[in-house]
Amino acid sequence: MNTHSSADRLRRLRWTLTALFVVMNTLGLVVFAWLLINEDGDQGEQRIDAELTQVTSSVSRLVAFDGTIDFGFVNTDVLNDRCPQFAILPGGAPSFQAHLSRASCVPMSTQLLNGLATEAVRTGKLVQGYQKGTGGEVVKVRAEPLRDSDGKAFAAVVAVKSTEADDAAHTQFTLLVIGGTVLLIAVLGFAGHLLSGRSIRPAAAALQQQEVLLAETAHDLRTPVAALRALAETAMANPAQSAELLPRTVRLAARMGGIIDDLLVRARLAAGVEQLSIQPIWLDQLVVGIVEDTATDGAEVTVTAAPTKVDADPALLQRAIGNLLDNAVRYGRQPGAAKAFVHLTVAGGTVTVADHGPGIDTTMAGDAFDRFASTGGSSGLGLSIVRWVAQAHGGTLAVYNADEGGAIFELRLPVSGS
Repeated sequence: MNTHSSADRLRRLRWTLTALFVVMNTLGLVVFAWLLINEDGDQGEQRIDAELTQVTSSVSRLVAFDGTIDFGFVNTDVLNDRCPQFAILPGGAPSFQAHLSRASCVPMSTQLLNGLATEAVRTGKLVQGYQKGTGGEVVKVRAEPLRDSDGKAFAAVVAVKSTEADDAAHTQFTLLVIGGTVLLIAVLGFAGHLLSGRSIRPAAAALQQQEVLLAETAHDLRTPVAALRALAETAMANPAQSAELLPRTVRLAARMGGIIDDLLVRARLAAGVEQLSIQPIWLDQLVVGIVEDTATDGAEVTVTAAPTKVDADPALLQRAIGNLLDNAVRYGRQPGAAKAFVHLTVAGGTVTVADHGPGIDTTMAGDAFDRFASTGGSSGLGLSIVRWVAQAHGGTLAVYNADEGGAIFELRLPVSGS
């Protein structure tokens, strides 16, 4: 048996959606970070290669050879005094005095450099790669052969550059990318949790409305159902009283039908599925018609109305005003009084319903329209319907006590512009 509630399943769904959102974005961010790190590494290597290429190619053009080697132009060039450092070595060709640039950027073994030059001269091809300096530093080397007029390699230019600075910059960039990725994943996780909460909000609202509807149905029908059963049992036990009990049974059944209708309207309004059929309405005529068609149970109901037109849904507005009138007729009498006195006033888009009952407890006036609120016996459901209808039309519902006693309800609606 599944013991998890619908709310628990929604919470698990939210965390599942959050996890999926984070995982998908994490995969994308990790791939993107990997590409960025690799690209930065490639660019660093390309920068080193470009510097070494500039040195070897430039020095190659500065070396003069006509049977003997002349380093005159090399000695006067700025490359001779700055990094990357270089050396011009015979590399096994006819011996000459090796030339080392004056800049000593990284200590290197002359034997290692001459070995690179020897390989370049022997193969006649470019030699490049990574080596280690005498201090253990990782360096990038480039050995480019020098050729005479016959195309024969007679020496090689070996350029050397330490990768330490570039490696440090690449490491810092990698840490920044990783830290930024982790931070962004955390932000996306938080944002995903908010988005998942927003995505399931309609389902949560619908679930809440369902639970509220069930609770309201049980709450409001419990008493009339019990009374209806009592009337039926009494009629069965005393057939002679059936004629007297039948009208009460019909009225009670009608009241239950009204409660069910109110519950359905409330649920549809709260769920946002009730479509308003807005049209111009003469509010004064609507109120007079409602009073004429409503059973007042002996109450004295009077109406003072001035012509006023509003844009509203006539069915919903009729139900709202009917609920206000029913509330006043049912609870708007003083204890022990024979009948209720109710007066309705219509003017300027406002319907005012005043009674002579015990009034509203001022400490509970703010909760007068909440479901299950009990203010002098008033039905919280009926008044909540009125409030929902008012809000759906852009209006308001207010309640206060009259100085001479009794409650006053004001339903304000925007006046029609036509």
